Amino acid sequence: MARSILLQLVRSQTRYHRTSSQFLTGFYPHRLGRCLTQKNETAIHDFHPAKHLSIVQRRWSSQSAATEDSSKITIGPPKSLDSGKDDKDSGVVYHGPISNTIKKVKLLSLSTCCLSVSLGPVITFMTSPDMNVILKGAVASSVIFLSASTTLALHWFVSPYIHKLRWQPGSDTFEADMMTWLATFVSKTIKFSDIRLPETNRPFVTFKANGEFYFVDADHCHNKALLARLTPTAKATQDSALKNL
Repeated sequence: MARSILLQLVRSQTRYHRTSSQFLTGFYPHRLGRCLTQKNETAIHDFHPAKHLSIVQRRWSSQSAATEDSSKITIGPPKSLDSGKDDKDSGVVYHGPISNTIKKVKLLSLSTCCLSVSLGPVITFMTSPDMNVILKGAVASSVIFLSASTTLALHWFVSPYIHKLRWQPGSDTFEADMMTWLATFVSKTIKFSDIRLPETNRPFVTFKANGEFYFVDADHCHNKALLARLTPTAKATQDSALKNL
């Protein structure tokens, strides 16, 4: 009898310790296995190949569209994603609508001119060995002359074009970004008092300042007060000349 009572007491203490350890640690082996099985089943059910394929196709199409947009010839100010450029161009009040197109055409013209100057004579002298040397030289010189003349004509035609114009209201000066013959931009500071009427038959010229011609597209200049100061009349030009005296 005493032995049976002792065994029951030991069994009750063992059950008590097991229950308390499970309560304190919160670890249930059978529940852990059940949770892992449910998670695996949920992951398997949530995986849809068609859905993931459509997401990948959407991302690929958006990336390809962005690449195509960057390589297109556009009319208007280029869309910049860099915040540093936005901070730099904070005072810009006018963008040339075909600035991006002019730069690409000028780069193409410069590249073809360099190829013609460097490879034109070589190809001419290597392709026709029976031709007279003087005739070969004339052909090579004509190729170089035509390529260089077209590049110079393009530069002369687009050199007055203002690509960007910076101006603060109330200021007597403004900055104009012009393109050099190497397709690089240079900033020029111009006073409003130096603006004169362009006495020339040259196309695409709006005003003259300091002996140079400049062109502003009036249809894309939204600041009408600035446009009025950039397109002076004969009377306004005479008044400004008298003030300078």
